[in-house]
Amino acid sequence: MELLDRITDYLVDNELKLATAESCTAGLIVSELARVPGSGQSIDCGLGVYSPQSKHRYLGVSFDTIDRYGLTSEAVACEMASGALNNNDADVALANTGIAGPNPGDDDTPIGTVCFAWAFRENGRHHHFSETRRFDGTRNEVRLAAAHYALERLPHYHRLSIDAFL
Repeated sequence: MELLDRITDYLVDNELKLATAESCTAGLIVSELARVPGSGQSIDCGLGVYSPQSKHRYLGVSFDTIDRYGLTSEAVACEMASGALNNNDADVALANTGIAGPNPGDDDTPIGTVCFAWAFRENGRHHHFSETRRFDGTRNEVRLAAAHYALERLPHYHRLSIDAFL
């Protein structure tokens, strides 16, 4: 709970409102954060978007991006984060897409591969960050590790975005 308390405090202290666009974690990021009393004031929404069609419909992810880079890609994660930021009342959006298991992706992406994106809005401008990580464990261990990792990295990328906006 220490991580979740720390991230909730960070969101509250920085007056940030969070939206998530989650494929691999299917809402686990926002669900984990919601375990903390008082976190609701910093959560706008959590979207679970598994299929390419839902990524396109709800977040505006381009089918061309999916075809070119694959569903498990930083390009898709970035478009997911942008869509979550643009379509909601949030200052920060976290997105992920990946392969939790039990089988590798259609393009042989290894189990445990998760692509993340963090998007921030400040005075009408956006800043994006992305990275790919690989987690070990069972399907649900990968999902939980990915959810916690996305939250853990939020303060780091927020500080970088503040520097970029200055």
